[in-house]
Amino acid sequence: MKVLVTGAAGFIGSHLAEKLSQRGDEVVGLDNFNDYYDPRRKRANQRRLERYPNFCMVEADIRDRQGMFDLFAREQFDAVAHLAAMAGVRNAVAHPDLYVEVDYIGTQHLMDAARAAGVGNFVFASTSSVYGDTKQIPFVESDSCDRPLQPYAAAKRAAEILGYTYHHLFGLNFTAVRFFTVYGPNGRPDMMAYLVADSITKGVEIPLYEGGEMYRDWTFVDDITNGVVAAVDRPLGYEVINLGRGELVRLGDFVSIMESLAGRKARLRPAPKLAADVLRTYADIGKARALLDYNPQISVEEGVTRFWEWYRDNVGA
Repeated sequence: MKVLVTGAAGFIGSHLAEKLSQRGDEVVGLDNFNDYYDPRRKRANQRRLERYPNFCMVEADIRDRQGMFDLFAREQFDAVAHLAAMAGVRNAVAHPDLYVEVDYIGTQHLMDAARAAGVGNFVFASTSSVYGDTKQIPFVESDSCDRPLQPYAAAKRAAEILGYTYHHLFGLNFTAVRFFTVYGPNGRPDMMAYLVADSITKGVEIPLYEGGEMYRDWTFVDDITNGVVAAVDRPLGYEVINLGRGELVRLGDFVSIMESLAGRKARLRPAPKLAADVLRTYADIGKARALLDYNPQISVEEGVTRFWEWYRDNVGA
């Protein structure tokens, strides 16, 4: 199979591209290497991926509509795993125009290029943030998701809806996989796990929202990418599917696990929950189990251990 992975130099995208390359797919990665965080991290991921003879990286921007059409016409992909996005809930509040331009309009460019080239399956990386401050716990895909709290979630939800339209009108197989609090090696430096590790090792003060009484469905990156690979392999018409661990874990407990591994405390400053954030995320993963044979394997304790060992050995403790 020939697969395009957008955002392939990023955190989740690089893990996915490597997994597909390892199993023998022909993988084309696409990334624009923007400076939302240090591009050298993405270049390191690129070097890791380019060890595989069946992988190549294309440096391009999904906002370049004609460039996307040219790429799809030239490469003739069997499937697309679209992970490229402007990420970060808080940054989206400051730059809503950028998030709509990249996460919504850029996705439309890719869908148009995919249908013009006859791509068999389009998998879109969405987010648990689309649920907003829902009262339906655990989060289930049948929720209307019509009250997003910030532009990142709004743009992702809009792209999901457009995916249905493209399926209905043009027959595009479109699966939106909603990620729940992904963490693991090579994580972005603005993500909570990385911030905690930095606080422990470098003495950086970080906010602990609501005294740690916030809950997340922490999902290890290998489990997430297993779910995405399964979605790539299964054209399903139109589906929206949660990918999480299916377990509520208190933020304060997540921090404590890492502190125990490090033998040191993080520098934590009490802070109230932000208006763009929610108290809990919690995935119902029954649909993923049924449609994708999805079965997350990595407990939070094991996942934090793996993350900490990577951070200690590669970033420095």
